[in-house]
Amino acid sequence: MKSWKKAMSVLVISSMATFALVGCGSSDSGTKDGGSGSKTEAAGTLDAIKKRDKLIAGVRYDANLFGLKNPGTGNVEGFDIDIAKAVAKDILGDESKIELKEVTSKTRIPMLDKGDIDMIVATMTINEERKKQVNFSDVYFKAGQSLLVKKGSAIKSIDDLKKGTKVVAVKGSTSAKNIKEKAPETEVLEFENYAEAFTALKSGKGDTLTTDNAILMGMAAQDADYVLTGGEFTDEPYGIAVKKDDKAMTDAVNAALKKLKDNGEYNKIYKKWFKEDPK
Repeated sequence: MKSWKKAMSVLVISSMATFALVGCGSSDSGTKDGGSGSKTEAAGTLDAIKKRDKLIAGVRYDANLFGLKNPGTGNVEGFDIDIAKAVAKDILGDESKIELKEVTSKTRIPMLDKGDIDMIVATMTINEERKKQVNFSDVYFKAGQSLLVKKGSAIKSIDDLKKGTKVVAVKGSTSAKNIKEKAPETEVLEFENYAEAFTALKSGKGDTLTTDNAILMGMAAQDADYVLTGGEFTDEPYGIAVKKDDKAMTDAVNAALKKLKDNGEYNKIYKKWFKEDPK
């Protein structure tokens, strides 16, 4: 009888010890992995940035004036790049503590969700559909959708986009969606990025290219044979995107943008790339 009681006592103590270890293991796993295998999610993006002492920004490599890889130097340059660096400087005290990763309209949200990047600074229009997927900062650039055509084109406005007209756009962009709604009889040809889209327009695959006027300005600056037409027929406010419901990171980005505007640095960056003061 005594032997049986002793065995039961050992079993109970052993079970309690195992339970305690499992409990500790679960708590530790939650701290490190956020319950989903992502250290960034658990600690929060801002904490992860400070811990690694580097901010990883998703930017475009194909949008002249905003984010374009210079073939001569290999550096990525543009308005969005300078804004991203300014955020890094505000968070980490040094604008060089940043890693730039290429994104497209199609890849940027998936890369953010996976934790490959900490934020998106890539001509990304704020809209209600995207707000369901990400947190947006305050507006840092106001643009509007327009049309790019070859000089001498008969297309002067969106009203000229009729049946048989081929419109070039970028996959995953609000511009492609907007043009399908506003000119439903046209044929919309979607390409992976702006470089491919502009090449398609220049090779005669399309009659016009549509996206935000600011991006089209960059294309026109690259090739004087192409001009903007039709004015702006949508409102496209750009925001910096971070993970959904990450309030700490959203607040940090907004604080950095406010500081930029308050100290006049925003105006300097804007004028550097667009040769005019912000409107």
